[in-house]
Amino acid sequence: MLVPPPSNNTVSILGIEGGLTAICCAVAFCLPRLGSSVFPPVERGFRRLAGRRGLCVLLVALAAFLLRLAILPIQPIPQPYYTDDFGFLFAADTFAHGRVTNPTPTMWTHFETMHIDMHPTYMSMFFPAQGLVLAAGKLLFGHPWFGELLAMALMCAAITWMLQAWLPPSWALLGGLLAIVRLGLFSYWIDTYTGAGAIVALGGALVLGALPRLTRYARIQDGVLLAVGILILANSRPYEGLLLCIPVAAALTYWTMRGRARPSRAVLLRVASLPLLLMVAGFAWMAYYNYRNFGSALTLPYSVNRATYAVAPHFIWESPSPVPFYRYKAIHDYYMKVELPEFQRIHSISGFVPQTILKGLRTFLFFAAFALIPPMIMLRRVFLDRRIRFLVLCMIPMAVGVIAEAAIRPYYLAPFTAAFYAIGLQAMRHLRQWKPGGQPVGLVVQRFLVALCFAMAVVELGARPLHLGQPPTPGSAWTCECVGTPQPGAERARIEAELEKMPGKHLVLVRYAPNHNASEEWVYNSAEIDGSRVIWAREVDSGGNQEENKELIRYYKDRRVWLVQPDSVPATLSPYSAAGNPDNTAAVAH
Repeated sequence: MLVPPPSNNTVSILGIEGGLTAICCAVAFCLPRLGSSVFPPVERGFRRLAGRRGLCVLLVALAAFLLRLAILPIQPIPQPYYTDDFGFLFAADTFAHGRVTNPTPTMWTHFETMHIDMHPTYMSMFFPAQGLVLAAGKLLFGHPWFGELLAMALMCAAITWMLQAWLPPSWALLGGLLAIVRLGLFSYWIDTYTGAGAIVALGGALVLGALPRLTRYARIQDGVLLAVGILILANSRPYEGLLLCIPVAAALTYWTMRGRARPSRAVLLRVASLPLLLMVAGFAWMAYYNYRNFGSALTLPYSVNRATYAVAPHFIWESPSPVPFYRYKAIHDYYMKVELPEFQRIHSISGFVPQTILKGLRTFLFFAAFALIPPMIMLRRVFLDRRIRFLVLCMIPMAVGVIAEAAIRPYYLAPFTAAFYAIGLQAMRHLRQWKPGGQPVGLVVQRFLVALCFAMAVVELGARPLHLGQPPTPGSAWTCECVGTPQPGAERARIEAELEKMPGKHLVLVRYAPNHNASEEWVYNSAEIDGSRVIWAREVDSGGNQEENKELIRYYKDRRVWLVQPDSVPATLSPYSAAGNPDNTAAVAH
């Protein structure tokens, strides 16, 4: 998925946070005793609650779930918008029907679209974890977004649980709460269906939380959680997951062979048997999934789709693929005008350094934004800190792997989310001890910045009454997203809802304008196309020859045929005439 640059409105939200961060630091230097009577009682109560570790994990999960539900009147359930959104939702629909793939539709050339394989089977190109999460939401709660919400709640709880293994309990609880306000309420991880950020971060947190517990206590349950985390990563972001699992595997090898508390063979066999069986079963299912979808157990998701359509490669040292045959201009423009230019910028000698820096800045702003920048002055102490040295070392393979990728989105690095939080919180702990001139400046800065993080959540909730406009699309790499604004994807959703209310079945031919934005795709269908009330299809423009369109219409002769023009303002829906021109007298504007 391509991430647009931040809009001016996004920068206004970030600007508010940046300005308040500067004010907090300035006040801490000028009034280093400010708040000394207010914060200590709060912190003591917080520490008492944090001591009940299991309860804290449960409370964080409930808070993430219930708070996001509470703001639905302001931040409603998102409409699918990006090509990735529809791809993941299509996988969810397939799984919800009890299948792992679908047969190729008879008129498949009219339904061809981004991120959906038509051959050898009709299925989403993505790894299955996010689709399974969304399918669970659809089956359990009636809407796939609730699966995303449940995954986000579990992610925040897992981050808390992971941090309890590396940091004092109060700091672990603080990390879980920060994950809620930074990721669980307003980020595109919860406000789109794209990227599987929550489920991937959940997998990474399970791996990093189970590792120290396993090496310390050699318990079966920790080995099982480690295996579950690995399987989640393998089924969602396997490349970045592997970058995390490499140092974890090295640590486990050292523990079993040379560690001070290395287990006996009997203990190792008892602890490892069930997790290994679980992993064997999980990878066997992945092989079956690949076989059913792509005809080979060793053919991974993405492979067929990228080989069929894509020109831009994944890694910077690779060369672009030959341009394939595209039946439609919109698909051509997506791969040639949206994807390829980004690769070309970083693939050039002059563009590599600035684009790599930009990748790092986007990632940092997503996970930290401005309020969490000041603690980074303590990174030198963090790097020398033995408590989380392993987590710091995990950043080395991550950095190498990220530099090698042509494009980076925040959800690519989701396996490392819990590690990012641990490093940031440890920097905060060191900041609290910073006393320039003998004054507790660092303590005050840390207190103010934590308060600011929660205050910014209130600012984002009040974006509309405060006239703080938000970006027009929810896929931005920044933290603040789409609060109180018309939802992207609403036009398509309204037209589909209008058709669903009409009697009978409908066939909608989509006609784009020559200057259509290729990232805004409308042609997506359910897993069972022929059984759908509304079918979306591409209008074929063959130099005025309408025979292909007529063939499609004849195949669906029992349906009422419409023409939709998404690039009209507003988008229009009209009866489709035999000549391919809409009957404007019957047009329905939305």
